[in-house]
Amino acid sequence: MSSCSAVIVAAGRGHRSGEGIPKQYRPVAGQSALRRSLSLLSETCSPAQLQVVIHPDDRSLYDNAVEGLDLPPPVAGGATRQASVLAGLVALEPKKPSHVLIHDAARPFASPALVSRAIEAARKTGAAVPALRVADTVKTVDADGRITGTADRDTLRIVQTPQAFAFGPLLAAHRKAEQAGRTDFTDDAALMEWAGHTVSTFEGETGNFKLTTAEDFMRAETMLHNRLTDVRTGMGFDVHAFGPGDHVTLGGLRIAHDRGLSGHSDADVVLHAIVDAILGALADGDIGAHFPPSDPQWKGATSDRFVKFAVERLAKRGGVIAHLDVTIVSEAPKIGPHRDAMRARIAEIAGIDPGRVGVKATTNEAMGFIGRREGMVAYATATIRLPAS
Repeated sequence: MSSCSAVIVAAGRGHRSGEGIPKQYRPVAGQSALRRSLSLLSETCSPAQLQVVIHPDDRSLYDNAVEGLDLPPPVAGGATRQASVLAGLVALEPKKPSHVLIHDAARPFASPALVSRAIEAARKTGAAVPALRVADTVKTVDADGRITGTADRDTLRIVQTPQAFAFGPLLAAHRKAEQAGRTDFTDDAALMEWAGHTVSTFEGETGNFKLTTAEDFMRAETMLHNRLTDVRTGMGFDVHAFGPGDHVTLGGLRIAHDRGLSGHSDADVVLHAIVDAILGALADGDIGAHFPPSDPQWKGATSDRFVKFAVERLAKRGGVIAHLDVTIVSEAPKIGPHRDAMRARIAEIAGIDPGRVGVKATTNEAMGFIGRREGMVAYATATIRLPAS
């Protein structure tokens, strides 16, 4: 499809999925649903042609979810899904796309093959949606729950996203509905039907389910982990000398101390060791190969960027972090009072549950350069899961 573009709808609140942040930003096996959807679509469409629509209150969540991705700025959605899609279409209009995919961020498990089918169907028909046959008998009922009829399931379909359309007709249909005061369309196929267009279907996927309830997230975690049978462990090590300063940065935390750690970046020995552990498990070099100290752009950089880079390398190969474990060796400062906060911060950076992060500390019994308080060391192991090759 020439000028392939996509609107990714991520403005919902997701109340049915339980308490916490909106569902599109919740990690699923270490990666948010939104990022998984963007990674899928960027395999077909240029990232510059991906337009995300978000809730105005979610900008910080969005920025964290897409860090490192080269995307256009998101636009604010409206009170309904329909209004949010229109906002995305208007943002794409100056780029003059020929066709557009409309995809829910909460459907992160669509396959590249499904996206290709959507593109081909739209090219042929101008309007097409993925659909599944209904396997169960479907009844109609009245207000009291009494059965009033049995639907012919041969004529019924369950509709999914991505839905694909010629761009101009879809935008015109949205504007027509807006002018008519119609705001009740639950998907773009229904809106196009109302506007007089014929909408075709193509084969959907049972795995392309929408994350709606807490049970859906449990199902997603199980599904993904069942695919990840290649379990690996990597080891990381880092050492930094003490120098002038009034704090050290460890595990992403600023901890008051009478000296600082010397290094080209923020000298966070904990995060540096974690990066090498993840990269080691991937057999993908080390932190110095990807972020050489000779490069001035990394001078003073915060090390959370390096961890997120390693996690993204893992995600691109379809993998997740199963566990991170760190041992810090230093005479001072004391790590115990900061242990839980450090675990929480590492988990936040890596996009995993704090229960998957271990932090331990010990002294060097006053021996060697550590015993002389000249520096500190961190060891880390990373256990990861990858799809079987």
